[in-house]
Amino acid sequence: MENNLKVIPIFFAVDDIYTPCLAVTLQSLIENSSKNYCYSIKILYTNISEENKQKILKYERENVKIEFVDLNYYIEEVKDKLYTRDYYTKTTYFRLFLPNLYPQYDKVIYLDSDIVVLGDIAELYNTELGDNLVAAAPDDVIRTIPVFREYAEKVVGVSDYRRYFNAGVLLMNLDELRKFKFQEKFLYLLGTVKFSVAQDQDYLNRLCKGRAKILSVAWDRMPIDTKEIEEKDIKLIHYNLGSKPWHYDNILYEKYFWQYAEKTEYYNIIKKMKEDYSDEEKFRDKEQFNNLKALAQKECDCVGEDRQLRRNVDEFTARKAQDRLEVLEKIKKLEEDGIFDVDVEDDPETIPLTPDDVDYLKEKRYSKLKNKFANRMGLKFLNDLLKDNKLIIKKINGIENLKKVESGAMITCNHFNPYDSFAIEKVFREAGMDKNKKLYKVIREGNYTNFPGLYGFFFRNCDTLPLSSSKRTMIKFMEAVDTILERKDFILIYPEQSMWWNYRKPKPLKPGAFKLATRNNVPIIPIFITMEDSTIIGEDGFPIQEYTINIEQPIYPDKNLGEKENTNIMRDKNFEVWKKIYEDFYQIPLEYTTIQEENNSETVKNF
Repeated sequence: MENNLKVIPIFFAVDDIYTPCLAVTLQSLIENSSKNYCYSIKILYTNISEENKQKILKYERENVKIEFVDLNYYIEEVKDKLYTRDYYTKTTYFRLFLPNLYPQYDKVIYLDSDIVVLGDIAELYNTELGDNLVAAAPDDVIRTIPVFREYAEKVVGVSDYRRYFNAGVLLMNLDELRKFKFQEKFLYLLGTVKFSVAQDQDYLNRLCKGRAKILSVAWDRMPIDTKEIEEKDIKLIHYNLGSKPWHYDNILYEKYFWQYAEKTEYYNIIKKMKEDYSDEEKFRDKEQFNNLKALAQKECDCVGEDRQLRRNVDEFTARKAQDRLEVLEKIKKLEEDGIFDVDVEDDPETIPLTPDDVDYLKEKRYSKLKNKFANRMGLKFLNDLLKDNKLIIKKINGIENLKKVESGAMITCNHFNPYDSFAIEKVFREAGMDKNKKLYKVIREGNYTNFPGLYGFFFRNCDTLPLSSSKRTMIKFMEAVDTILERKDFILIYPEQSMWWNYRKPKPLKPGAFKLATRNNVPIIPIFITMEDSTIIGEDGFPIQEYTINIEQPIYPDKNLGEKENTNIMRDKNFEVWKKIYEDFYQIPLEYTTIQEENNSETVKNF
């Protein structure tokens, strides 16, 4: 770089998944840059591979410098205070820490990586800020959807929804932000008011209210046809929310994205991302956007004339408690009827899973990236559950029984809570098994194809093995199971084939897990979780349970027996182990209140 050129600091915050899009953004930014400036690009990250770093560094020019900045050390100090929704990561908050992170700069540009730049970004940097804290363009999504307009004014508190700005393209006055003590105020506000719709963007709008310079939408044009600007006047296009040309066809202004994408090393990867983007993922996008509007409406409904957030916690808890009571009644009725293998709570509607819809072993590049990202998010989610006492593990018995299995194995466990798989994940890590093995989870078809939000993202990407109503897909499932067990990894399966909330008894077992173990000549590791009421009351009005996780001796198939005989013997042994743990822990015999039809009276059925 030439020392006499004016330096323009530009910041991005990305991870591995978004690196291909970052390359497109940089391609467009550099092509439209000027030789009269030095562009100092800093990429904030917590997880980017060396391969991707090297590809991005190729964009350096004589007047373009690129630096990767690892923020793991910094985010560690504040991560417990940050929260996200759906599949967003905490990198979205990085821009809010720039004033303190970079005291050497008075002014910087922050850009999302889902944009293309059609003008010289130096023009944006040279905008006069005065004592404004930021300069940004109005958010087209907020302006065009009534419930978001109401949300911006009533919940966030801006004077006019047309002054609510999008935070994906920001000119930040770091000097004034430091004087304003922005970071201190942000962290304080984070602990007192929760904005769930746009998170960091909402906080920025709230804190910068009255001190934000509103720019022309030319600097943050979204693919929404509002007819207010000529295409030739657009300087930057922002493919916000679901308007992604790398996922969908017929996105407004998509030609500009592909024009620059074609010039990057990631072009084929980006095309493959689009080809692999399934109908289920498109359905998820639609559901998440509808959920976002519903959330905005809910937030608006909780705000009075004083524009303060209000929650009727007692009413909310009462509704949740009533829901739980209804679930308990259903469990009681099913037990009386002797029906143990159906879920009590409604599953998502099943969308048939075809062989092309699932990459069981994560062999595709995009699947690998999502799997890595999802597992990182899943670990963070697990840690948050433990920290917030939403998952309480009191004791782990028999962890040595897990450690001593060197081959692949099927882990069986009772199923009574959506979080119980996280308890097994915790045990797996406590045993140090994650250092050389992976833990896969068998899940229902509907949970994979049609579960919304963050849980749905986990179901699809966190080393899960969805069952399917399609015989062709089940062939792929069986092949994947064989490969996983041959690689000496573990598979968690719920042989009861149902989830009954906080049900403490072991239910009769189905043969599938034991058949898979026999087929692959691997052991079953029986785990049974017992529970006690804690002193902490959950949001449903019931005590959160403290878990004791009991890991028993592995049960091996007998090589001298056939598959059917082995399956039955292993299943019976597994149930007897669970039964003994139940009776020893609760100090009562295992009995079911199943009504016997032959004498039309309620009797106890013993197993």
